[in-house]
Amino acid sequence: MAREYARTDRVGQQIQKEIAVILMREIKDPRLSMTTVSAVEVTRDLAYAKIFVTFIQDSPEEIKASIEVLTEAEGYIRSLLAKRLRARIMPHLRFVYDQSMAEGVRMSALVDQAVASDKNSDNEDDITESEQDK
Repeated sequence: MAREYARTDRVGQQIQKEIAVILMREIKDPRLSMTTVSAVEVTRDLAYAKIFVTFIQDSPEEIKASIEVLTEAEGYIRSLLAKRLRARIMPHLRFVYDQSMAEGVRMSALVDQAVASDKNSDNEDDITESEQDK
């Protein structure tokens, strides 16, 4: 019988929880304020973990600076993670900016804009028809 969750998924979820706590409580860099760990992908051999993060700021320069801070702190974060997880193999961490949140906000704005323009065109059509009826 197949297992419901793969081991890499369980390890990834645990890494995600622990890194979120580490970033919130242990890392005191102001460039990392309001950092969210959105997902973690772990390789099958548990040697590497790709951590997807999002930030409140949306300017490319600030995002790049925040990713650089996380990359520089990778060793420290990895050591704290090793103390908390008690795993035989601690994966190397690679931080990646997750654009899905920004893309979702952009798509939502486009949908809202399209709905608003449809309402405006419907209202103009109704006004035009009522004027023709007179």
